[in-house]
Amino acid sequence: MAAGNEAVLMSGNGLPSAAQLGSKLMLLAGVAAVVAVMVVFWLWSQQPDYRILFSNYSDKDGGAIVAALEKMNVPYKFSESGSAILVPAEQVHTARLKLASEGLPKGANIGFELLENQKFGVSQFVEQVNFQRALEGELERSIQAIAAVDVARIHLAIPKPSVFVRDQQNPTASVLLNLRPGRTLDQQQVAAVVHLVASSVPNLPAANVTVVDQNGNLLSDTSKKQGANGLDQTQIKYVEDMQASIARRVESIITPLVGAKNVRAEASAEIDFSTTEQAAETYKPNFKPEESAVRSMQSNESSNGAGADASGVPGALSNQPPPNSTAPIDTTADAAATASAGGATVATQKNTTTNYEVDKTVSYVQQPKGGIKRLHVAVVVNNMPVTDAKGKVTYRPLTAAEKQQINDLAMQAMGFNKERGDSITVVNSSFAGEPAEVLPEVPVWQNPVAVEYGKDGLRFLVGIVVLFLVYTRMLKPLLAKLSSPMSNPKMLGQAQQSGEDAIVNISGQPQAALSAPGYEQNLGMVKQLAKDNPRMVASVVSNWTNGSEK
Repeated sequence: MAAGNEAVLMSGNGLPSAAQLGSKLMLLAGVAAVVAVMVVFWLWSQQPDYRILFSNYSDKDGGAIVAALEKMNVPYKFSESGSAILVPAEQVHTARLKLASEGLPKGANIGFELLENQKFGVSQFVEQVNFQRALEGELERSIQAIAAVDVARIHLAIPKPSVFVRDQQNPTASVLLNLRPGRTLDQQQVAAVVHLVASSVPNLPAANVTVVDQNGNLLSDTSKKQGANGLDQTQIKYVEDMQASIARRVESIITPLVGAKNVRAEASAEIDFSTTEQAAETYKPNFKPEESAVRSMQSNESSNGAGADASGVPGALSNQPPPNSTAPIDTTADAAATASAGGATVATQKNTTTNYEVDKTVSYVQQPKGGIKRLHVAVVVNNMPVTDAKGKVTYRPLTAAEKQQINDLAMQAMGFNKERGDSITVVNSSFAGEPAEVLPEVPVWQNPVAVEYGKDGLRFLVGIVVLFLVYTRMLKPLLAKLSSPMSNPKMLGQAQQSGEDAIVNISGQPQAALSAPGYEQNLGMVKQLAKDNPRMVASVVSNWTNGSEK
């Protein structure tokens, strides 16, 4: 009977039947599928975080970068707009260094590397054009190094050199700047760009360089530097800086007395940007002769006797008149009649001329521009905070002495000058509280950070839930069934034999032995056998019936 039952489960050569092999293969396939699903969900939950490798690249550079990434086996993907290449976050820096070693991205500008592959036998015109293109590309790279400049384009107009001086022309340059969003260039930065281009091209004056931004604004137009009040941008900035400096000095000297954020100061300065030059020549009045320096002195003395005979050697020299005196200041003439020999009368005349130095003062004064013509300062001071014994803070107005002290300090800090018409006003008043900035509430689903963290958390949560369900609902029952002794054919036959024996034992036991421990064990085995293999139990019961009939 036992052999017959085993024939139902075993083939004639002792191997498992086809049904058993198929069942076992299905179980193994199910286990493999469950494991594969678990691995897929785990990898999906562990998807790497991608970061931007390069953005705003040209199509040519984009193709070269993608080809290099594929060669390096680095995974990549494009952003939603397609303007950026993304790679895993842990490989961003490594990929950039490797691509930089290959010269990527090259950019749209072509520099002097254009001349590296110069073909033999090219014409002079082609060489000149290539040189000009290379020079333009190098200048574009240099200007794009400025933080506010995103893209730069330069066009050089270099005339053909001539052997005649009258036919020589200076080159010109046009610069188009595409500035970054929210960035601007001041006049100093524009002047720096102009001088950079002018210094890089021979015989190019700075006046021949034109700078334009992406909005069509002419940045290098010198005629528009003058404002409505006749001041250029540099002078306006000078005035603003001076006013801010004076207000800052006044606030810094008063803040220790009244506390931070309890004082406000504003200054208004009138600056004289005119340049004054003055030359003066001053002559002092004549002083007393004895107190002045003598420049020259001339004395002349002559005598004439009445009735005296002419004497001397006649000639032109003796007939010349006496020289004219120059600016005589003191002239003394003495004429005296003296008795001469023989009783004749002699007339004597004496003239003295003295020239003195003239005092003269020459002054040359040059006043530089940028001097302060007039200065006005306004100061507002908050009420003084007072803390009582309970720690409560109240505010009181300033006393007259405190207000005068603040006024004196502010006058010293601003450099008050009454002669030039400076003024200062100090006002004590309670400051109004600054209204709190009310930010609009952004829903959680519209917050980019919350959405990103929510996606990551949801991905991990779904992965964990799926793994738990697959394990508890599929993998665990399959593993339990594979590890069950009933899945082994030999063990199944032994179980069937033991089940038959258990049935026989149960049927052959007397009523008194039904309560023994072995009975409960055999009964449980019979119930499990009847549940798993009802055909075998039916065969055993049929054999019993046939045997009892015989």
